[in-house]
Amino acid sequence: MKKLFLFDAMALIYRAHFAFAKTPRISSKGLNTSAVFGFANTILEVIQKEKPDYLGVAFDTPAPTFRHVDFPAYKAQRQEQPEDITVAIPYVKKLVEAMDIPLLILDGYEADDIIGTIAKKAVQANPEIVVYMMTPDKDYGQLVEERIKMYKPAFMGKGVEVLGPKEVCEKWDIQNVDQVIDMLSLMGDAVDNIPGIPGVGEKTAQKLIAEYGSLENLLANTADLKGKLKENLENYAEQGRMSKHLARILCEVPIDYQEERLLATPAKRDLLEPLLEELEFRTLKKRILGEESPVVVTKSKAPKVASNQIDLFASSIEEETGPEPSFTNHKNLQSTAHQYHLVQGLAAVKQLIQYLTRQTSVCFDTETTSLLAVEAELVGISFAYRTGEAFYIPFPADQTEAKELLEPLKEVFENEKIQKIAQNIKYDMSVLANYGIEIKGEIYDTMLAHYLIEPEKRHNMDALSLAYLNYEPLSIEELIGKKGAKQGNMRDVELNLIKEYAAEDADITLQLKPHLDKVLDKNPKGKTLLHELEMPLTRVLSAIEREGVNLDIPFLKEMSNTLESDVKIVQERIYELAGKQFNIASPKQLGEILFEKLKLDPKAKKTKTGQYMTGEEILSKMDAEHEIASKILDFRELQKLKSTYVDALPQLICAKTGRIHTSFMQAVTATGRLSSKDPNLQNIPIRTARGREIRKAFIPRNEDYQILSADYSQIELRIMAAFSQDDSMLDAFNKGQDVHKATAAKVFGVALEDVDSDMRRKAKTVNFGIIYGVSAFGLAEQIGISRTEAKEIIEQYFVQFPKVKQFMDQSIHQARENGYVETVMGRRRYLRDILSANMNERGFAERNAINAPIQGSAADMIKVAMIQVHDFLVKEKLKTKMILTVHDELVFDAHKDEISFVKDKIDHIMCNALDLGIKIETGIGLGNNWLEAH
Repeated sequence: MKKLFLFDAMALIYRAHFAFAKTPRISSKGLNTSAVFGFANTILEVIQKEKPDYLGVAFDTPAPTFRHVDFPAYKAQRQEQPEDITVAIPYVKKLVEAMDIPLLILDGYEADDIIGTIAKKAVQANPEIVVYMMTPDKDYGQLVEERIKMYKPAFMGKGVEVLGPKEVCEKWDIQNVDQVIDMLSLMGDAVDNIPGIPGVGEKTAQKLIAEYGSLENLLANTADLKGKLKENLENYAEQGRMSKHLARILCEVPIDYQEERLLATPAKRDLLEPLLEELEFRTLKKRILGEESPVVVTKSKAPKVASNQIDLFASSIEEETGPEPSFTNHKNLQSTAHQYHLVQGLAAVKQLIQYLTRQTSVCFDTETTSLLAVEAELVGISFAYRTGEAFYIPFPADQTEAKELLEPLKEVFENEKIQKIAQNIKYDMSVLANYGIEIKGEIYDTMLAHYLIEPEKRHNMDALSLAYLNYEPLSIEELIGKKGAKQGNMRDVELNLIKEYAAEDADITLQLKPHLDKVLDKNPKGKTLLHELEMPLTRVLSAIEREGVNLDIPFLKEMSNTLESDVKIVQERIYELAGKQFNIASPKQLGEILFEKLKLDPKAKKTKTGQYMTGEEILSKMDAEHEIASKILDFRELQKLKSTYVDALPQLICAKTGRIHTSFMQAVTATGRLSSKDPNLQNIPIRTARGREIRKAFIPRNEDYQILSADYSQIELRIMAAFSQDDSMLDAFNKGQDVHKATAAKVFGVALEDVDSDMRRKAKTVNFGIIYGVSAFGLAEQIGISRTEAKEIIEQYFVQFPKVKQFMDQSIHQARENGYVETVMGRRRYLRDILSANMNERGFAERNAINAPIQGSAADMIKVAMIQVHDFLVKEKLKTKMILTVHDELVFDAHKDEISFVKDKIDHIMCNALDLGIKIETGIGLGNNWLEAH
């Protein structure tokens, strides 16, 4: 049989673009080539593996189709096409033409209509042809026949799917492929704005089609149904019919089927070579074209594939611009030669130690029973010190025996001459500390190294392995199942399988290090940040996490009861104001009450699904108009406080220690700030009185201690003053003045003593808003003034603080020149949209260009302070412990006998952590709980 492959170009272009969203390919000229690169790989994979006899690429055009004419809302809600895709489309067309593949385009018809028509005509004209429609779009299922199949491309590790009638019917749970359209007519399609029938999802649609066979038969028999479903089917019958009309792929497009035109032929080297050069796909060009070999696209007419093309899809795709994820097959444990050894028993462990202690660096990884390090027990440890070989030591469940087996390994972990390499080494460090082992000497974390290279990308080992090694590691879910209550335990995994999994982790992590070092070597500041800031901080955070925080459980129980009573009172008042009872937590019911019954906003906005929008921003605007809006906000706050914090915090207490142990994450925020989870301390409420009460639950370990809080004062404003060197701001800070009052005096043109509270409030909002690139519209919204007045305040601010404006302009200029901005310590934030023609994308990047150096420098500063404070507490062998860090604040369990000593020292360290040339101040407080201290 002959093969005809028809490609849905736009679907594949979009897929490629978003697949690279976190790892975009940017050329030296600033061109995002991700979509073209992904599309090229998709086409080439088909040519390489399937060796098609005929090829065609179908494109949509901007011209309206019959669907737009019949239903103006068709695709109307779609977001504007990303600028990078708009730029990529002409390049994709050039690529297709250079490969001598026909472009199938006709105004008034979509690519799926063209593909449907060509597919049907092809199988009718030639009984020897099988058509493969290459697309990720599920709608093509309606076209499938025995010789017309869907070919869903491989994507991020998931293999190619070829779907015939049987597979399509199984996927949709229907009897025949014609019913795909009936399913779509009932369910609708949010992507294309096909409305469907309200309230009918996939499962309901399957039941209805199984019983009635088609939409038409269903609508003719609605008398059999009951309730809301019957009502909706009768009320929206015409909408359902229109949906079926829109979902049907037209197979009568007036386009000729010319089989010989679709015949696969060699690419046009004279067109392809310069195009690949322009796109900077140099390694790809070399692999495709070889020395002089043409790109082969047919098995019947062209010469055999050149030998240097054979491994195109099995090898790493790495251009001069750096590694990227492949769309094609990855290497894995089964396809890669390796030697992973099982090391059992004390004698074998001691023999391994003899080899490990001879190394200058060793990579290791722990397997444990829990993600919470402080309660985790060791299941095993793997070691690697050369590529392709690793060793796995299993540990017994009996903890006394485990400690005996682990004891000799102190010789490795506590050897200061051996560098220890790991992925997320903080966790391993904390687990080993449970057994009295301290990791000494230089440490290296591949996760943190990549975080400094590409802060906004994913840093887990699987992602790094795919990107740098084109290798797909064994999934943890293959061993213990998916996350959730039914997930298994590592102790239950068969020994040989866990050996392969664990040893592979150490082996792959070891292989990643030289790739990461190669990139870091090009950025000395980034390398310094890794070794002198992030890695030392890892030790500090491990100590803080292990220390934990004491909780006042009786207080939380009392607060929970109070909140429950408050919720009921507010709920009753809402019912009273609404004139009826309803589900306040239901956006649908709430919207109907606010905008249909009470008619609070005749221009109320709706979501894509037709529900009214009832978010905080909308309710806040209606606050003054009707009491119900403020009561709903109160209701939501009370419920969130109770469920998210007051009732949840006691559930996080570790049975082993009796405290909560949050996990600090170094590699999440692009600015360098720390985040935390279980609990997320960064989000503990502070703006409202009720929210602040939660901090009362965080208490000292016993009566010999107090909570000490040290919080940087207006640190981001001080950093902005230091960066801009604005004389007025520097003077205000260095003289210890109220900077917001000083700002108000200048902006409003009054004497310092004449500044009233309203002026100060507005100036404070402007001061902080400037850092985040606030607009006149945004400022007006925040402080409740007209846009004109807000514009005048911002303009006057820049007149009075001209160097601040110069700093902002310079930051944006630097971002445009370099593609990134830096903190005071050289932490980079990449801003790839800084030259975008899209105003919204460019504006967002410009605001980040201003804010990232300020917020990132504040992050650098508190990290330096944490390291120095921790070293001080350890060196002096003090009982006082650092237990939390939130934003610009450090929190301590301070022993009462040490308070006067540590208080002054902590203040001194924090104020002098970085020399910014401006006076730095902290606010230090003491109390019997965190709220009192703060």
